[in-house]
Amino acid sequence: MTYTVIGSVPTRTARVLWLLEELGQAYTHLPARPRSDEALRANPSGKVPALVVAKASESVTLTDSTAILTFLADRHGQFTYPAGSVERARQDGYLMLVLDEIEGLLWAASRHSFILPEAMRLPALKPVLIWEYERHIERLAAALTGPFLMGEQMTVPDIVLAHCLRWASVAKFPAPAPVLADYLARMTARPAFTRAMARGNP
Repeated sequence: MTYTVIGSVPTRTARVLWLLEELGQAYTHLPARPRSDEALRANPSGKVPALVVAKASESVTLTDSTAILTFLADRHGQFTYPAGSVERARQDGYLMLVLDEIEGLLWAASRHSFILPEAMRLPALKPVLIWEYERHIERLAAALTGPFLMGEQMTVPDIVLAHCLRWASVAKFPAPAPVLADYLARMTARPAFTRAMARGNP
């Protein structure tokens, strides 16, 4: 089985590259930008990342970073808990929380800053998004009692949360509480993260 990751590092593709590095899996990286020819061939929407999974004479292309992360973690039995376990339900709860209450706000801010046609943007929306973000991030900070969201074991939602916290910094959202700032520093100090980010500087 071989993996090919399609997408550039300054996108959600970074999450997939990071997990593959954590897993120690070999892969090929095609640093395609969103809506490029390579991205459109992999996904009609032109969104990245996409993961091509090839085995023998057949291959399948997976899209959506969260779906790809879950697939890889389940397939290789790392950075996740078994399906059907209480721990997996808690893990999935954290993942949905980060996607709904953190990433959703960051994505809305991005859309109204530079993605939507200028006439469709609502700059006045950003203060509301920041207000919501601060409330949600406070709850996450209070819930973080170990080195990772699930305690002692790093799981898929940690990769998504760390990516979102970095995204928030670039988007000029408020800095997180010290406990989350320390968490982010630990996550981005991991060798696998450094190797994944280096893919953006060939």
